[in-house]
Amino acid sequence: MKITDEKLLRIALITSLIGIVGLIIFTPSIEVKKVDISDITRAMIDEKVCIDGVITDIAESSSKTNYFLTLGDGESQIPLIIFEKQMAEIQSRNLDIEDFKGRKVEVTGTVTEYKSNLELILSSGDSLRIMN
Repeated sequence: MKITDEKLLRIALITSLIGIVGLIIFTPSIEVKKVDISDITRAMIDEKVCIDGVITDIAESSSKTNYFLTLGDGESQIPLIIFEKQMAEIQSRNLDIEDFKGRKVEVTGTVTEYKSNLELILSSGDSLRIMN
């Protein structure tokens, strides 16, 4: 059996289509792992996680574009970093960053390390939600 350019092209197209259909089917089922702050380790760097906790402190960067929040769950704490883009998304929902202080929240973000300390980078403005 001789493989021609036309047959090879058809095989490539069919394989691509199967891959795209698979992505469409399985992407909604991919969930972010819900963890406690005390369970976060260096092995989780660059992983997206979901955490419940209380915002205990809010600080603004000297450039006034980024915010540094402290997220605690009663046992542990982790810094939560909000960059300018995510801050704009939060403000577009008519929320002020101070509205979150002392409130129980659900946060989705990426675990990172800065100066040997673990921290959480907020994924998007919608990833910081006040829980009732």
